[in-house]
Amino acid sequence: MPGTGRPVATPEAPSAYRSSLPWRLFDGLSTRIDRRYGWDRLPLPLGLAVLVGLRNELRKKNLHDANLLPSTGQPPIGPPPTSNDARTADGTYNDLDDPRMGMAGSRFGRNVALAAVDADPQRTMMEPSPREVSRRLLTRHEFAPATTVNAIVAAWLQFMIKDWFSHGPGDAAHAHQVPLSADDPWPEHPMAVPRIVPDPTRPAGAAGPPTSVNALTHWWDLSSIYGTTPEEAARFRTGEGGKLRIEPGGVVPLPADDPAHDPTREPGWWVGMGMLISLFALEHNAICDRLRADHPQWTDDQLFTCARLVNAAVVAKIHTVEWTPAVISHPITRVAMRANWFGIAGERLRRRFGRISASEVVSGIPGSPTNHYGVPYSLTEEFTSVYRMHPLVPDDYPVKSVATGETLRTYAFPELTGGHSRDVFFEVSLADLFYSFGTEYAGAIVLHNFPRGLQEFVRPDGRLMDLAAVDILRVRELGVPRYNDFRRQLRMKPAASFEELSDDAETVATLREVYGDVEKVDLMVGMFAEKRPKGFAFSDTAFRIFILMASRRLNSDRFFTKDYDARVYTEAGIEWIDDATMARVLLRHFPELAPALDPRANAFAPWHRP
Repeated sequence: MPGTGRPVATPEAPSAYRSSLPWRLFDGLSTRIDRRYGWDRLPLPLGLAVLVGLRNELRKKNLHDANLLPSTGQPPIGPPPTSNDARTADGTYNDLDDPRMGMAGSRFGRNVALAAVDADPQRTMMEPSPREVSRRLLTRHEFAPATTVNAIVAAWLQFMIKDWFSHGPGDAAHAHQVPLSADDPWPEHPMAVPRIVPDPTRPAGAAGPPTSVNALTHWWDLSSIYGTTPEEAARFRTGEGGKLRIEPGGVVPLPADDPAHDPTREPGWWVGMGMLISLFALEHNAICDRLRADHPQWTDDQLFTCARLVNAAVVAKIHTVEWTPAVISHPITRVAMRANWFGIAGERLRRRFGRISASEVVSGIPGSPTNHYGVPYSLTEEFTSVYRMHPLVPDDYPVKSVATGETLRTYAFPELTGGHSRDVFFEVSLADLFYSFGTEYAGAIVLHNFPRGLQEFVRPDGRLMDLAAVDILRVRELGVPRYNDFRRQLRMKPAASFEELSDDAETVATLREVYGDVEKVDLMVGMFAEKRPKGFAFSDTAFRIFILMASRRLNSDRFFTKDYDARVYTEAGIEWIDDATMARVLLRHFPELAPALDPRANAFAPWHRP
C-alpha cells in the first residue's frame, strides 16, 4: 500500500518477504523432505526443523493480498486514539503506518494465489449438490468420539471464531437454491441458503476472484467479549473500576427484554459460548482488581484498556500452547506450538531471563519485532474454510454435579442453543457446566460425524438450515479450491484416487458415487477423509494453514510483538499472562472444580471423574 513504508505485494510477486540464500536452501530442502517422508514421521529435532522450513515457504508463497483486486475505496476510519497503548474497538490503528489494516469491515486475504481462486464459483456451485454431500458423507449415524479431548474444545473453538471472523448475516433476498433429490425429507424443495453479503468495496461487475469482508476485526483482540464498536464496548462495561457487567451466578447479561442486545438471538450462540464468554468476563474483572492494587489512581478507562490487553493475551496464549497442542497432540507439534509462544529456549528460560534473542525461533513471537512478511495483515478465506470443524460438537450433553458426579439431566444440543441457553444458565451453575463439558469427549473431525442438531438446526430467527450443506456451499462460494487443487497450492501431493483418501471400502464407494472424479472432492470432505498424523484431531492439510496463520496472527499484531512489554501491559499484567493456563483460570473462578481438574494439566484433555 502506498505510503506505508513497507514492501508492496503485487499479483506477480504475492509476498515481498525474502530470505537469505542459506535459508532458501534450507526451506527448499524441508519441502522435499516433507514430500518424501512426511514431517510427522521424522525424529523430533528434524521434524521441528522441517516445520520451520515449511512455515518459511508458506510465508513466502501463501500470503496474498485481496486488496490488489478492484476496489471502490477503503472503509472509513475514525480519528487516532488518544493513546497508542490500547486496542481500538474496531481494530483500527494496530498498525500505525496503515491504520485500516485488520479493521472490522476490511477484506479477507488469501492463502492461495489469486489466479487459483475460482473467479466464477456459481458455475460449479451445485456440483454435486451440497445437500447430497451432507446426507451421504457427513450425516452422523453413531457418535465418533475424539477420546483425547473434551467437549470444552468445541465450545472454545466457537468462542474463538466469534472473535476472529464473520461474513455477516447473509443475504436471504438473493438465496442460493440447492437442488434436492426426490426422497429428501427437507420441508422445502429446493433448499434456500442465503448468499454471503456482497463486498461493499467491490465495483459492480468487476472481473476476477470473489472478495468478501470481515464483519469483525481480523486481530486476536477478544472482540467476542468486548464488541467491535465503541457503543458495544460501552454497553458491556459497568463504568467503574474498568469492569464488565456480570449477572449473579457469574453469567454475562442475557437481556430477554432487549432483543437488539440479546446475544441469545445471534446465530451461533449456545451454552458453550456463553460459558467461555462469562469465564473471561470474570477473568477481565479479576485482572482489573490486580491492576488497581498497583495503580489505585488509574481511571476506569485505563483499567479497562489494560485489562483487555492482558485478557486477550491470556486467551491467545491458551489457544497457542494448550488448545492447539490438545487437538494436534503429536510430539513434534506439541513442542512447536509452545515454541511459538516461548521459543525453543523454553518457558523457564523466558520467565527467568526474558527474551535472550530477537529471533522468534529462539525466544518466541511475543515481544519480537512486528512482521507482516510483505503482505498487509488479514485473516483469509482459506483460514475460515479449514476452521469449519462442527463434528467436534456432541449430540447430547449429560450435565453432572461437580460435588457428587451425579447426572442431573441430559440435554440434546438444540436445547442448549439460542434462547434455550437462558434457561440452562438459570438451572445449572457454571461450575457444573464446566465439569460436565470437561468430563465428556468432543467429536472426531471425520466423515459421517456431523452433529444431528446442526443438520436440522433452527436459527434464532426461525430459519431451518442444514449447516453441513451450508459449510460445503460457503467454501465453494468463496472460490476456495477443491481438495486436490488446494493441496497443490500448498505444495502437497494431491490424492490420485478415492482409495488414497480412505481405507474404508464403503466410504470410498460413496465418495465415488457422489463425486465421480477425485478432482471434484470438496476441501472439507477431503480434509475429513484424509489419514491424519498421529495424535491429530484434524487433517495435515488444515495444519498447513494453521502453522502459517497461527504465527501470523501474532507476528503482525504490535500488541503481541513490539508493544508486548511491561511498558504497555505493566509488570503485573505480564506476570498474569505468564502464570495463566486454562486450568488456573477455571480454578480461580470455580475452585470447586479442584477435585476433577489438576492445575498442572491441559484443561482441554478429559478431566478426572472423582
